[in-house]
Amino acid sequence: MSREEKRRLGNQVLEMFDHAYSNYMTGCGDAQALSGHDTGQLGLAGPAQAEGLDKMSSRGPFPPASLCDAVLVKSSVEHAYPADELMPLTCRGRVRGQEPSRGDVDDALGKFSLTLIDTLDTLVVLNKTKEFEEAVKKVIKDVNLDNDIVVSVFETNIRVLGGLLGGHSVAIMLKEKGEYMQWYNGELLHMAKELGYKLLPAFNTTSGLPYPREYARKALDFIWEKRQRSSNLVGVTINIHTGDWVRKDSGVGAGIDSYYEYLLKAYVLLGDDSFLERFNTHYDAIMRYISQPPLLLDVHIHKPMLNARTWMDSLLAFFPGLQVLKGDIRPAIETHEMLYQVIKKHNFLPEAFTTDFRVHWAQHPLRPEFAESTYFLYKATGDPYYLEVGKTLIENLNKYARVPCGFAAMKDVRTGSHEDRMDSFFLAEMFKYLYLLFADKEDMIFDIEDYIFTTEAHLLPLWLSTTNQTISKKNTSTEYTELDDSNFDWTCPNTQILFPNDPMFAQSIREPLKNVVDKSCPRGISRAEESLGSGPKPPLRARDFMASNPEHLEILKKMGVSLIHLKDGRVQLVQHAVQAASSLDAEDGLRFMQEMIELSSQQQKEQQLPPRAVQIVSHPFFGRVVLTAGPAQFGMDLSKHKAGTRGFVATIKPYNGCSEITNPEAVKEKIALMQRGQCMFAEKARNIQKAGAIGGIVIDDNEGSSSDTAPLFQMAGDGKNTDDITIPMLFLFNKEGNIILDAIREYEAVEVLLSDKAKDRDLEMENMDQKSSENDSHKPNSEEAPSESQDAAAVSEEPEGGESSGVGDSDALPPASTDSASVSMADEDPHTSGPTEASAPEPACSPGDSQPQEQDTQTEANSKAHWDSKVQPMESILADWNEDIEAFEMMEKDEL
Repeated sequence: MSREEKRRLGNQVLEMFDHAYSNYMTGCGDAQALSGHDTGQLGLAGPAQAEGLDKMSSRGPFPPASLCDAVLVKSSVEHAYPADELMPLTCRGRVRGQEPSRGDVDDALGKFSLTLIDTLDTLVVLNKTKEFEEAVKKVIKDVNLDNDIVVSVFETNIRVLGGLLGGHSVAIMLKEKGEYMQWYNGELLHMAKELGYKLLPAFNTTSGLPYPREYARKALDFIWEKRQRSSNLVGVTINIHTGDWVRKDSGVGAGIDSYYEYLLKAYVLLGDDSFLERFNTHYDAIMRYISQPPLLLDVHIHKPMLNARTWMDSLLAFFPGLQVLKGDIRPAIETHEMLYQVIKKHNFLPEAFTTDFRVHWAQHPLRPEFAESTYFLYKATGDPYYLEVGKTLIENLNKYARVPCGFAAMKDVRTGSHEDRMDSFFLAEMFKYLYLLFADKEDMIFDIEDYIFTTEAHLLPLWLSTTNQTISKKNTSTEYTELDDSNFDWTCPNTQILFPNDPMFAQSIREPLKNVVDKSCPRGISRAEESLGSGPKPPLRARDFMASNPEHLEILKKMGVSLIHLKDGRVQLVQHAVQAASSLDAEDGLRFMQEMIELSSQQQKEQQLPPRAVQIVSHPFFGRVVLTAGPAQFGMDLSKHKAGTRGFVATIKPYNGCSEITNPEAVKEKIALMQRGQCMFAEKARNIQKAGAIGGIVIDDNEGSSSDTAPLFQMAGDGKNTDDITIPMLFLFNKEGNIILDAIREYEAVEVLLSDKAKDRDLEMENMDQKSSENDSHKPNSEEAPSESQDAAAVSEEPEGGESSGVGDSDALPPASTDSASVSMADEDPHTSGPTEASAPEPACSPGDSQPQEQDTQTEANSKAHWDSKVQPMESILADWNEDIEAFEMMEKDEL
């Protein structure tokens, strides 16, 4: 990549940051006013004002930060600040308590202008020193830390406390340079200290509150003491009162990622060898058990040879960057390349994906961890390949996540729908790493090598390691195991001399993995299998099991699994470990039972219809706004009509659509808008179809309902044959429906596209864009749709306003006994004597594996697997079988 290309991409990152930051600080209306455009009564610039203002992305034009004419703004002075976060779809601030609760996600919000504080040192990294000085003054003047509100201690620590310390670090650096911040007198540091003392009661003990630094060391000591001694692994969740592990699975992703980062970086900043030795001990265990190149799979801390789950979460994308700091480059390159292949398949990293690279949880909240690892790998190898990876990230953000008021999180990477969410870490981390990736040393106003990044990418100066330090401790205790790992000598390497004689080093490692996602579809080998070497492999996989195969039944018997044919045609599997031929066979049986449970959960998910998308394609939106829509179990199947249905929308009369449409001339050849309630969905569809509509959108009548907080909604039929309904029908919650209704009030003619997935406006909406305005953007803003782990509701409306809803089964497993596991499977046809094959997902490499397959709801009862638990006493079993079964129960209940 040429120097000019690098500089162009660096400038593009700056423009993207300005677009997000200015919308948080000033809002759409204020941004236009500040830019000098005549915004009119509602603060909306028309196409005339936009003339000549567009800037070019790599794929097409997109509006500058000051041009927000594609959204409706209620007030010309409306903005997000001082709210904690920006809501980019509705162009307003997210204030806790004023928006529907999102559960634990909202615990990061504390009414302390979270985004502003989290972004402070990013402003200096991006050479925006004037903006930084203004931001610091706003924090000092406006931010109140005395709010009576419950917050996440972890998130407040890394984002707010870390943001204040990072801001202080760069503030004193600028002050020393003599041009900026001459008035600064440590105010941010004082605020950080105040906040730190407010957080300490969360760690209160009977011994009182120790000195903060001493307590941080004490917390790390406590976790270290609680590690599983035989595996040297730690669990994900611990009971702070009893010290017992609540979740006994271990990995490098959600819930545990920062712990490893703290250990290594605590050694860097504090110079205490014990932190390095602990990190090396854990790292050895990770590479022995969790690392299954290129995968990183959770295992049980007591049985580390046994995988705890068959999917990975996106937070593990930070780990290659930490491996670079440790100096173990090869596995970092392998895992990073695997993650990049997933991104190329889905445009973003799904929140979780399976070992065969299918979507497990479909959201993507614009996480920065992959960009972080990309930056560190480029620093370590100098390989320009990682510049191309960064370029891909920039293009995808602009093409799929950019909206007029910022960047919107992806609700579903499969459909391209959005979520009204832009987390503070997006500004704090993503733009920092992307800018540093393309910046040369002379582009920076300070030396980034003088700082270390916190887990939230805040900057702490390395000179802290030599200030106010006691003599560096060399731990000589015998609690550390001697580890055979030559990489330990590489910790904190000088990356400039790692590979001076082999510039193709990284490429030689990546080459075997270049098709790992799309073509290979590899299955991770379990540690139990690996330990057997060339010996016998586990004899039977759940996906291959056939209930009528005598050989399979004999294998089950050897594993302690018995099969019972029930009167209703189902087959029940029950495992008793004591009946297995050996302890190894018992472990194989446990794995087999777990696979059956996972297959059941996956089959249940595939019986749910996937979400659909409503994309506003007319001026001035041009496809930039994508709304999550619930599907209908009748009418046109949009997944089989890739072009979708496109047309202008019209409100019907009567609005409920429960009788003959009285304004058919307004509805003919258009997509009808109607309100939920008072009759069946199928009746509404028949009435608008008779009036000549080409599609229908039902808007929820429950005020304030939103896809952000509610599970996916499916419209069921009326119990009759619905083959006569041929038009597509979609359901929008109240919040998303109001976006279309507001657009109609403002622009009158509003055109939408109903489809199974948001379309690429650069390719498919180019003609429309050119006709409307040469300056309007062609960028697809995609996203919105609940993940596969959310429940889908299939709902039939009833007359007289009554409605009944059937909620799909949750993914939680039934209670399991401590001595046995049981599984019931529905035979495909209980009346035939032929082979009965257990329900299983399609092969990993089957076409269209990125979306769930649709199932006929009328046959759901026959094809659905039923899972029961059977409690039976055990006379003898391995001591920790109970822990294994508890861990299995927890697996499908996990939340990031």
